Amino acid sequence: MSIDQFIREREKTVLDELSEFLRIPSISTLSEHNDDCRRAAQWIADHLADLGCQTALLASETHPVVWAEGPPAPGKPTVLVYGHYDVQPPDPLSLWDTPPFEPTIRDGNIYARGATDDKGQLFSIVQAFEAVVRDGDPPVNVRFLIEGQEESGGEVLTDLLQREPERVVADAVLVADMPYYARGWPAIYTALRGICYCEITVQTLDGDLHSGLYGGVAPNAHETLVHILAQLKSPSGKIRIPGLYEAVVRPPKAERDAWKRLPFNERAYMRREVGSRALTGLARSTPLERTWALPTFEIHGIAGGFTGEGAKTVIPAVASAKVSLRLVPKQKAKTVERQLRKRVKELAPRYARVKVDLIHSADPVIADVTAPPFDQIRRAFREVEGREAVPIRSGGSIPIVPTLASGGAPVVLAGIGLPDDRLHAPNEKLSVEQFWKGVKVFGRFFELMGE
Repeated sequence: MSIDQFIREREKTVLDELSEFLRIPSISTLSEHNDDCRRAAQWIADHLADLGCQTALLASETHPVVWAEGPPAPGKPTVLVYGHYDVQPPDPLSLWDTPPFEPTIRDGNIYARGATDDKGQLFSIVQAFEAVVRDGDPPVNVRFLIEGQEESGGEVLTDLLQREPERVVADAVLVADMPYYARGWPAIYTALRGICYCEITVQTLDGDLHSGLYGGVAPNAHETLVHILAQLKSPSGKIRIPGLYEAVVRPPKAERDAWKRLPFNERAYMRREVGSRALTGLARSTPLERTWALPTFEIHGIAGGFTGEGAKTVIPAVASAKVSLRLVPKQKAKTVERQLRKRVKELAPRYARVKVDLIHSADPVIADVTAPPFDQIRRAFREVEGREAVPIRSGGSIPIVPTLASGGAPVVLAGIGLPDDRLHAPNEKLSVEQFWKGVKVFGRFFELMGE
């Protein structure tokens, strides 16, 4: 049976199954959703078992790794498929047009948390697998490695693969957790940025104080923290951490010239994709260089003091901020962590007790796109989309990729989302058309690898 025929016969059923998967609020960063994470793992494991896979839940009771082995194809290559069933928190809920865990199809898109990151993209590969094994003669050996902590550090999978590195031995690793460059422009990713995610905590008092009685003399933890944060990055976007830029290497001219040939309208990008009135950052670098090839420093949240309804005149004793640095090839997460910790302590006034706690980190990745499996994914995109996939970098991070590559297999980074899918934001979506393109592309990739 052809992949197109499979899609025609299974279209409604598959979308219903995807909606069922998306309804599970598998938010890995919130402990109250541990049972939901376990439920999502069991759901995808059961689905793969129904397709003839041998499955197991490994390494954790709350955020297990789903391991599945498809029907054997003796003498054929092995493709390891990586994905994740966990999702980001949906906050703020008030900005969703429909509830985040009640999948809704409108205007050709399916809206739900996890629609594109990563349940929808992962499920397109699962359906591609079903399409090519349905007649009982699989073109390749397929293994699935699906984690439940990608959005919160990935320690469970990392520890598992340190103990059992043989699980990443394959001829190719397929990762679909990224978008096209633009609608109609498939992409193959040559690099991922790394990440150093930390929490900075400042304490200035033994306890909160009345702002009338002690205002003007008692050091305010929020104020102190804000001064520190403001000195970590200049108004022009330069990160003020000594030594940070020493390891940064500008991409080769040929790569930068290729980026210039991509369709890019800065005004449309600013208004439609970013949703802002201006683009910030180092003005001497292009927006693509700023997001693909330069490190960043971002503040994700500040906590402390009183933020409830009404008024409470308090001087906070403790304040904290969640921050991250995205890292580019040649930078090392451990080095950047040390540089950040040292700089924060230098900036802190003598009266403040400060600490920097690492939450999670990952080194940047460079992919060798000359390996043979990349020829097969390029051909699959060409056949389905009618256009060559463009080589680009990602500003995001997938912490487990270096470990996936440790067995020697090339890691193919190629997804079917779109840049405006609003991953990590309210109204996350996945185009239904893109989902079916994913089934076709990944199905053809399996077939071509088997040839």
